Amino acid sequence: MATDLGKIELTFCGHAAFAIKTPGGKQIIIDPFLTDNPKCPEQLRRPKHVDALFLTHAHGDHLGDAIKLAAQFDATCVAIVELATWLGSKGVKHTVGMNKGGSTSIAGVKATMTHALHSSGLQDGDQIVYGGEAAGYVMEFENGFKIYHSGDTAVCSDMKIIGELYKPDIALLPIGDFYTMDPRQGAYAIRLLGVKTVVPMHYGTFPVLTGTPEKLRELTSDISDLQIVDLKPGETLTGALRRLAAV
Repeated sequence: MATDLGKIELTFCGHAAFAIKTPGGKQIIIDPFLTDNPKCPEQLRRPKHVDALFLTHAHGDHLGDAIKLAAQFDATCVAIVELATWLGSKGVKHTVGMNKGGSTSIAGVKATMTHALHSSGLQDGDQIVYGGEAAGYVMEFENGFKIYHSGDTAVCSDMKIIGELYKPDIALLPIGDFYTMDPRQGAYAIRLLGVKTVVPMHYGTFPVLTGTPEKLRELTSDISDLQIVDLKPGETLTGALRRLAAV
């Protein structure tokens, strides 16, 4: 596994939203919950450019500003096929509707959709409609570095398969509890994945999300060479896992 992101810049926007600058200079956002995200810094709520949006599932705290950003920047939205179809019905011009196990290349990133254990109903007006299943992504960048964004999920045995097949260099894992894994499940997920660098997410945004990086670190203290990088919203990880302060 690599220990250097190279020219990749991974910025935590709060909750489960991440903005990534690729080695080729493309701008992507995973789960663009920005405007209504209470943890998203003000300067990150208005991206200057977006080439592609990757959506793990249809819940509002992940779908977020996808439709608005897709229209503003003519960006491509990648999602499970049912959600991509719904986005197209709302005027999104460029969608990639894929499914678990499949891969696609967008903006210089090879993305493989992975399994997640979570619901994915979609609020459309006064109705909740089917938004396809929840998923995650393993993203391989031009320099070979691999980032696994699990999406919202409980711990599952598929994580062992993901670790063995794709060998991600960094895992972005939810630890907040209530809607997703808690730190205890997160610690088990880390063991299944065999990953050595983890960025916790989906905690502390709302009072019900009580899991903490400190607890995750405590429960994984026996794993040699493991780095729990608890990025603060607005902070960026780059290079040799160098943390850049929020701008």
